[in-house]
Amino acid sequence: MTSLVIQSPPQTESVVARRRGGLLGAIISNRKALVGSIIFGIFAILALVPQLFTSVRKPNDLAFAPSLPPSGEHWLGTTRLGQDIWAQLVYGTRQSLEIALIAGLFATVLSVLIGVSAAYLGGIADDVLTMITNIFLVLPTFPLIIILATYAGRGTLTVIIVVLVVTGWSYGANQLRAQALSLRNRDFLESARVRGERRSYVIVFEVLPTMTSLIVANFLGAALYSVLTAAGLQFLGLGDPNAISWGTMLYWSQNQMALQTGLPLWSLAPGLCVALLGVSFALLNYAFDEIGNPALRPVKRRRRAA
Repeated sequence: MTSLVIQSPPQTESVVARRRGGLLGAIISNRKALVGSIIFGIFAILALVPQLFTSVRKPNDLAFAPSLPPSGEHWLGTTRLGQDIWAQLVYGTRQSLEIALIAGLFATVLSVLIGVSAAYLGGIADDVLTMITNIFLVLPTFPLIIILATYAGRGTLTVIIVVLVVTGWSYGANQLRAQALSLRNRDFLESARVRGERRSYVIVFEVLPTMTSLIVANFLGAALYSVLTAAGLQFLGLGDPNAISWGTMLYWSQNQMALQTGLPLWSLAPGLCVALLGVSFALLNYAFDEIGNPALRPVKRRRRAA
């Protein structure tokens, strides 16, 4: 009797890496995720241990001569008030990351609670929650942010985070509701209902694990929104002008006319950091979409044989 030997199809290097290394292998095999992780990692190190990258311990102190050009002692020069620009840039990383991660996390939690609950509960609860989501979707976001930040307690970091959460959850909730609606009548959820499981158990342990990639993507999108919006608010003077962050650096450089007085790095450096942090979140967002959905992965062109 002859035995049949079934050979498995050849696996690509990216698939093998994902199976061996899990999430780490998936990030390494995806160029967007790798670049985004490297950029975010650099900013995270700057935020955690800023004293390793500058000898200045109090960046807001007027300890140096004003308007110094870049040099070995002051890498980006000094401001018109005598502050070291590089030290402000390094120490400002922490608050910018805190705003992005905290506001992104709470906005994602609110999106999950409202979006998934509306889809699974259905009926009147779905109608009410969907109506609230649609109202926030059609509101002009930035004017609303300015009004809330102005009248709810201008200048505090907590108010900025609350404003970002209130105005940044609706888009993610709409996406999660649509995904949860497609899962509501699946067999594994029906079997959980037949077993007599509670609704909270079904949502937490049955629905949410199947939506992990979408939830992560929503978190990264909310973090990106928080970084850019918080920098815009602080640039307009709606944050704490004495805080150390990239947005307040932009605010003071604009007030002191840095571009007109020969100090372009005072404005360009924090603006570039805001853009790079936003790029890192955007790249990670695209990468997790591709990791979670194989149809979105770019098709590599095969070289034709000679």
